[in-house]
Amino acid sequence: MTRLPGSTARRYGKVFDEVAAEYDRHRPTYPDQLVDQACRAAGIGSGDHVLEVGCGSGQLTRGLVARGLHVTAVEPGKSLMALAGQNLQGAGEVEFMNAQFEDALLSREQFKAVFSASAFHWVDPEVSWQKAADVLVPGGTLALVQYFGLEEPRSKQDQEAAFAAIRRVAPDVAADWPAYRDLDATLAGMEQRRGNISEVWAWLGSYDLGRDYAGRLFGEVQVAVMPKLIELTPDELNALVRTMSFYARISPGQRQALEREHEAIYERLGRPIRASTVAALVTARRGNFRIAEPAAAATQ
Repeated sequence: MTRLPGSTARRYGKVFDEVAAEYDRHRPTYPDQLVDQACRAAGIGSGDHVLEVGCGSGQLTRGLVARGLHVTAVEPGKSLMALAGQNLQGAGEVEFMNAQFEDALLSREQFKAVFSASAFHWVDPEVSWQKAADVLVPGGTLALVQYFGLEEPRSKQDQEAAFAAIRRVAPDVAADWPAYRDLDATLAGMEQRRGNISEVWAWLGSYDLGRDYAGRLFGEVQVAVMPKLIELTPDELNALVRTMSFYARISPGQRQALEREHEAIYERLGRPIRASTVAALVTARRGNFRIAEPAAAATQ
């Protein structure tokens, strides 16, 4: 499988801000059960200060503030951050920072938990795991959540047809498509990699994120999953696809062709197009060590 270079792939993460309203309208929120599980793993509750990396338009942030958490939300997209501000107005304690996580000015050992939903893979992995550890208090928790494709009998035919359409219309995009696995294989693969949270997350999304150093920073990796079957009309599927990063890589002609392919699948099936997803939560605890502050410059 051919992968885009990491820096190139992460550049496509910026396209979400260009479709902020559509992103807000069509991207799903995250299961309450997984948000509760993350809070239990982190040992946090009302009044605790947490960081969210890449809040988007607030899909996860809503759940965090609803639990009384004080959230510092870092988001590089100005339009997405503005929407998040509107969506969360009066909902709770949120401070927004318009910055990339790599560049955000954050104090060390400031937060009891760092959350990131469908965003951590857009951060430079040479920075992301270390900076997450830096801003966490000793024993603090990193919690990553995201939807991934899932292979199961109820949707296999539909998903194969949709992927075949991408392969015909945009073979270069198809070459980068993440692997779909059944639930047992998903759980087994996560379990095999639990020694290093970055390896778990890299494997789940077919990302180039695995770093040995992350395994030295975080331990006590826990995983939880929630599978879900969704059914989409062509209009709903096309609207969702328009919020995905690969959409920016294809030409207007390819976009139209892909929409026609989805309509043809719907006509052949005579029913909504099925897709199986799994919401996956991975948490890990920062080592109970103190991170040394940079040494002050010597004076004469």
